Amino acid sequence: MKLIRQRESLGAQQDYQAGDNILRAVRSGAAGPVLRIYQPRPTVAFGRRDELLPGFAAAERAVQRAGFTPLVRKVGGRAAAYHRGCLVIDHIEPDPDPKAGIRERYRLFADMVVAAMEELDVPAEVGEIPGEYCPGEHSVHATGRTISSASETIKLAGSAQRIVQGAWYFSTVVVVEQAEPLRSVLTDVYRCLGLQWSPSTAGAVEDLRPGTRVSDVEAALRKVYGMYARHMGHGSLQEQAF
Repeated sequence: MKLIRQRESLGAQQDYQAGDNILRAVRSGAAGPVLRIYQPRPTVAFGRRDELLPGFAAAERAVQRAGFTPLVRKVGGRAAAYHRGCLVIDHIEPDPDPKAGIRERYRLFADMVVAAMEELDVPAEVGEIPGEYCPGEHSVHATGRTISSASETIKLAGSAQRIVQGAWYFSTVVVVEQAEPLRSVLTDVYRCLGLQWSPSTAGAVEDLRPGTRVSDVEAALRKVYGMYARHMGHGSLQEQAF
């Protein structure tokens, strides 16, 4: 299984387009299963439903004032924010019947993030928590003592999936460091969109395990995905710089 470790973000739109390019290559048979990992530039990714709301233009302006780049993704969901303190894992595979395994993939890859968190002694669970941004039943969250609270339940990772004929694209974002800028921009964005949410649900792995860095989470995820690749008969992860 090819592992593309993208060393530098190309920018919000360019990173998104690079994922599309990989999907087309996998779909056409020019490439086999691919795992791409990178740290994004500050981005707020809107869902298509957000784009239809009256406050969308104001939300875009709020994003830009905060030093983030607005992006409308091709899948559903609501606005989510990420930056270099996050890790994006794009997983693309050929599949003759990609629709058949949609729900199973959500469950499996959420469980794999949980397994990576447990490698770092952060007990995590799968499931939506009340008031979370970009809510989803397969979000990954954890509860514990944070800098600002004796005990808080915070969202650590969210995912989205695209299906095309002959392939699927599964993307996961794990928030590792510096949650405050994400809380701040999302507060402005959700206010503009007229959507309710609880800023206290937006956190990072370092809130629960002080000192955790993106490299720590990446190492844990590589271990878990390496086991997945071997189990699926894809061989070991073969890294390719990008």
